[in-house]
Amino acid sequence: MRWVRKIHKWVSIIIAIQFLLWLLSGLYFNVMDGSKASGRTYKSKQVHQVQYNLNQLLEPQLVLQKHDEVVELNTVELLGQPYYLLAHEKALYAHFVNRYSLVNALTGQLVAMDKTMANALAKQSYNGPGEIIESKLISNKLVDFPKQKNPSWQINFNDEINTSVYIEAGSGRIVGHSDDHKRLADIAFMLHFIDYDNVGGFNNIQNWLFAFFTLWLTLSGLIWTIELGIKGRYTP
Repeated sequence: MRWVRKIHKWVSIIIAIQFLLWLLSGLYFNVMDGSKASGRTYKSKQVHQVQYNLNQLLEPQLVLQKHDEVVELNTVELLGQPYYLLAHEKALYAHFVNRYSLVNALTGQLVAMDKTMANALAKQSYNGPGEIIESKLISNKLVDFPKQKNPSWQINFNDEINTSVYIEAGSGRIVGHSDDHKRLADIAFMLHFIDYDNVGGFNNIQNWLFAFFTLWLTLSGLIWTIELGIKGRYTP
């Protein structure tokens, strides 16, 4: 049983380290500013509502006839203009894989989310002192928003907390704002949920291994206890 005791001790160290990380990250959650930790330091709270005559909009049926495989049509407002958002592939959640087209609801023209339009949307959602210093389209996983599965524009501002605004390229949806405050909170969440490969959740291989280690610690401790009892190491 020597190997059981040896592994038990090493596994207990691993479990203890993670429990300490849980404690420290949990303490941080109790003192952090929730608004800043969510990346809303310079996120505009203004709601941009534009009034337009519905009679001016193209008949949706005319738009649908020009586009194949449309499973859903919605009217959205971007930068003061009405658009039809056509969903060609619609998932359960917005951050899942979706495929959209944007059509100008007044002219019927297909609109691509280019750098200029993404920058304008980012500025509209931003109320800080910074200016845009970089804009890039990211097709793979976003470090700041790992759950986002769709290509998105990252627009970086030169303020004191390095704000980045993310715009989904297909729909124009604001994925979110991120800054140094949120990135620090993300580190705490990573440690707390053992999300060391940054998948944005706790359903990962690290949690499976931690559960296995905890089970092993329990079983090996039970075996060790029985062994000590058989050897008469316990006294009333």
